Amino acid sequence: MDDQSAERLAAILPVLINAGAYDVYFTPIQMKKNRPATKLSVLINKRDLEDITYLIFKHTSTVGIRYQSFNRTVMSRHFTKVTTPWGAVSVKVATFKDITKQTPEFEDCLAISQKYKLPIDNVYQMVYQQLKN
Repeated sequence: MDDQSAERLAAILPVLINAGAYDVYFTPIQMKKNRPATKLSVLINKRDLEDITYLIFKHTSTVGIRYQSFNRTVMSRHFTKVTTPWGAVSVKVATFKDITKQTPEFEDCLAISQKYKLPIDNVYQMVYQQLKN
């Protein structure tokens, strides 16, 4: 879009996320006649295509939308809790075949970091240490 301000364009992001988009991002591009513009990319489930299309037309200046389909493989995910000296932290556990990834939830780590005035890295390190035990 080459005719919508950044401020007005930014307003569409929460609308699309709240409507179920997996992710929304903007990319600066050059359009015909050498005009600078912004490309809006929205990752969605195919079942949401009509609703998301409606919202893009309603909340932006665009008059056309290009679509592209992708296949996706995701790891199985579940959550567990880890107890630290400062409180519990949720940990996302993702698996695929023999691969396991464990990731502390940022919001939990941030809350502990702020409450106890600790560097967030200390909280992450403690969670990873507890996961090893």
